[in-house]
Amino acid sequence: MESFITACADGGEIALTLHGGKAGTSPVVVIHPATAVRERMYHPFAGFLVEQGFRVITYNYRGVGAGAGLTRNRHLTMRNWMLDDAPAVQDWAVRTLPGAPLLAIGHSLGGHAIGMGGKDSPLQAAVLIASHAGALRLVRRRAERLRIGFLFRAVVPVAGRLSGCFPGKRLGVGENIPSVAMRDWGHWILMRNYFFDDPTLDAAKRFAKVNFPLLSLGFEDDPWATPAAIDLLNCHFATSPPARRQIDPARDGTGPVGHMGFFRDHHRNGLWTEVTDWLRQQAEAAKTGPQRRATGG
Repeated sequence: MESFITACADGGEIALTLHGGKAGTSPVVVIHPATAVRERMYHPFAGFLVEQGFRVITYNYRGVGAGAGLTRNRHLTMRNWMLDDAPAVQDWAVRTLPGAPLLAIGHSLGGHAIGMGGKDSPLQAAVLIASHAGALRLVRRRAERLRIGFLFRAVVPVAGRLSGCFPGKRLGVGENIPSVAMRDWGHWILMRNYFFDDPTLDAAKRFAKVNFPLLSLGFEDDPWATPAAIDLLNCHFATSPPARRQIDPARDGTGPVGHMGFFRDHHRNGLWTEVTDWLRQQAEAAKTGPQRRATGG
């Protein structure tokens, strides 16, 4: 693993980790993380992809986790992560690893970042893992809806007034992140169609211009990325509707997956292999010419 720093369009800097080295033209997979998740969670899957002949880039959104520059990044919102951080990492890959097919994995919010890339994205294909429109009304269990509603209506405003850092670690909801990013999220979850109803974001138009193959995975035991929430996100990929797979862990024998479990190492002979095979097919297709980018998942 090698660490690098690259510039973002807003003038900040973001750190990234390259797994597999700079040499050669083997395909590159960028893993765009979920909210309040550190990149180390993705390292086992990155190592598996390297074993399969890929190079992989992992990173943290700026301001995520203890010691991640929260003081200088406390003003950053989720839109900064989607519109500045994710493109900066992908642009670094294009500049530094020329001639390689560029693919991506988007986990939850990471899938949003892929959609927000729109027509300017350099990607050849992407897999969306538990990526969904996070409208509160679509959370399956009433108790979970109440918990999330309380978190964003009561805890987030208080935490924001007390500190620029939301104490996710202490509250058991992930890593610490900037409070303004949590407020962004809280604003969107109360909208019927999530951030697609935010006129300042232009998300629907951006998603509609994405023009490369997509694979979308959801899991029946995921309390947040329900089928309805996933479909609400996917329907905005008007040019390239994702190939869709909904997995029932109880029926398929994969073991619990939920919202985070896809990246656990025990999935290497099942879910990981299926996703890797799809990525390999898309990398090969990308070598045959840009016309393949217009095909569906």
